[in-house]
Amino acid sequence: MLKPLWKPSEERVKESNMYKFMQVVNDSYGKNFVEYSDLHQWSVDNLEFFWSEVCRFVGINFSNGYEKVIDKPADMFGAHWFPESSLNFAENLLRHRDDKTALIFRGEDVVRRTLTYKELYIATAKVAASLRAAGVTPGDRVVGFLPNIPESIIAMLAATSLGATWSSCSPDFGIKGVLDRFGQTRPKILFTADGYYFKGKILDSLTKIAGIIEELPSIEKIVVVPYTHERPNLTGLPRAVHYSDFCLNEALDLEFEQFPFEHPLYIMYSSGTTGLPKCMVQSAGGVLLNHLKELILHTDLKREDTIFYYTTCGWMMWNWLTTSLATGATLVLYDGNPFYPRPDALWRMAQDEKISIFGTSAGYIAALKTAGVRPGKKFDLSSLKTLLSTGSPLSKEDFQFIYQEVKQDLQLSSISGGSDLNGCFALGNPMGSVYAGELQCRGLGMKVFAYDEKGRPVVGKQGELVCTAPAPSMPIYFWDDENGAKYTSAYYEKFRGIWTHGDFIEVTERGGLIMYGRSDATLNPGGVRIGTAELYRVMEQVEEIEDSLVVGQEWQGDVRVILFVKMKSGFKLTDELQKNIKTNIRNNASPRHVPAKILIVPDIPYTLNMKKVELAVHKIIHGKEVKNIDALKNPQCLDYYGKISELNC
Repeated sequence: MLKPLWKPSEERVKESNMYKFMQVVNDSYGKNFVEYSDLHQWSVDNLEFFWSEVCRFVGINFSNGYEKVIDKPADMFGAHWFPESSLNFAENLLRHRDDKTALIFRGEDVVRRTLTYKELYIATAKVAASLRAAGVTPGDRVVGFLPNIPESIIAMLAATSLGATWSSCSPDFGIKGVLDRFGQTRPKILFTADGYYFKGKILDSLTKIAGIIEELPSIEKIVVVPYTHERPNLTGLPRAVHYSDFCLNEALDLEFEQFPFEHPLYIMYSSGTTGLPKCMVQSAGGVLLNHLKELILHTDLKREDTIFYYTTCGWMMWNWLTTSLATGATLVLYDGNPFYPRPDALWRMAQDEKISIFGTSAGYIAALKTAGVRPGKKFDLSSLKTLLSTGSPLSKEDFQFIYQEVKQDLQLSSISGGSDLNGCFALGNPMGSVYAGELQCRGLGMKVFAYDEKGRPVVGKQGELVCTAPAPSMPIYFWDDENGAKYTSAYYEKFRGIWTHGDFIEVTERGGLIMYGRSDATLNPGGVRIGTAELYRVMEQVEEIEDSLVVGQEWQGDVRVILFVKMKSGFKLTDELQKNIKTNIRNNASPRHVPAKILIVPDIPYTLNMKKVELAVHKIIHGKEVKNIDALKNPQCLDYYGKISELNC
């Protein structure tokens, strides 16, 4: 039997929010649940009771109450949540207005800034009054082209306090990437910084902004936050104003407009590597309720915690982290390269700021291991209780690395969901054990299964990740999709009326999940589906390989596996190394995984959120055009893939 890497103490279990919530359910409904699996089953069998109890437990502040929790619960596409209720998202996040530290900002420039909850409230009030004076009304779009600085959160809170819809892109997006997103939603106000820091360099943002506004006539005002310069030069930027000049300093109080539960809050975007990004509109109440379920119950976030997530404002984890304000915890924001000036930079920060919940990507953990960083040996991480990982599957070896080199008494929560629902299908369970390579549980209220090709749920086998019941944070609609055709096509076509997410998973006998990568990038040699994550787990153990990418190539009426590798400095792809790679894949994955060809490439393409771009490479090697390459971190490397002559033999 597989042994767990970590198991919580009885004391930690009973102190967890999850355990306390389970006792509330037991007391209120005459249950005697002791295991998470029982609580989860109850949550998906009793959606109305469950979500109503979550509202009370996490303290959602409604200005107008509710009697009905969900309308049309059997219709995933047509379900509506808390139809009679009203609330304000920003008001819920700013419920604490005291002298406790709300935000700690750290960046490459070594400047440390803090804001208390009282200061955050006042700063938001000033920007909100200024937006109101600028003519912002409910439903208007306010956007950010900002690094992960406090002003990003302030601008979002100010906009949503008025009922405006917020959307943001990271400043490392190119002009076309921004226009592909903001150009669809036609924003009224744009917040930007003058620049940002990366690897010790100052990178300008205002030149990009000049190019962006030429194609965005809807923008009436550009608010420029000074970040890399004390007073940036705004010459050549019509309708631009300095942040300090924009803020109405006499505004000390906020007027929180009240809106229906499903009032549009965020517009999130798909990666956009195979076409224009999907613009997914999510509701204020849905995001708030689901985030607080995930933060308070699954992450066990409490007011005394200090939570950090390494993210940009273009990734949903920024939105997720920001909702932590509703708990009164302290949020740590970081802008810059996580390996600058040294590979252990974030762990020094974790020590100094006494971070208790540390969030990052699986790609960062793999890079940390490759760089030989041993945080637990060098830093005092006694405050750290939970480590979160998402973005891509975390390998078994990287699970073990965390427990060997970071901390032994630590809940490692690999979580998975997507921008589509601004949340997770699979999460951590503070009452449960951690097993290598396995996500601890399916989220409460998320009726998730692995479906085989005939639409039957399977356990212990790979299948499509599906959700067979509605959840509050699923998009309320797509932008410019009047009849819902784009929405339906995105999720409900493969299995009629059932959300099909596009991930290849396995539900284990323990109730955990194993992620195998995107199902639309799944390899299919000989008609047998194979998840790419399985191969990457093997490749991470090959010392000579820095990175890799695998795709299927249509070949002689079948599909063959092509493995692209980026070599570490000083190593060559010898015949012996190729033989060893194939042997390792055959022994540790399966004979069907063995690549027909192993080819050297100078770089592996990634999105700006550090996800490998398998679909774009698949298109290129089949002679198809890849659009919207501005969504990529390193688009120039794609040129090489289209010129590899060995692919045709």
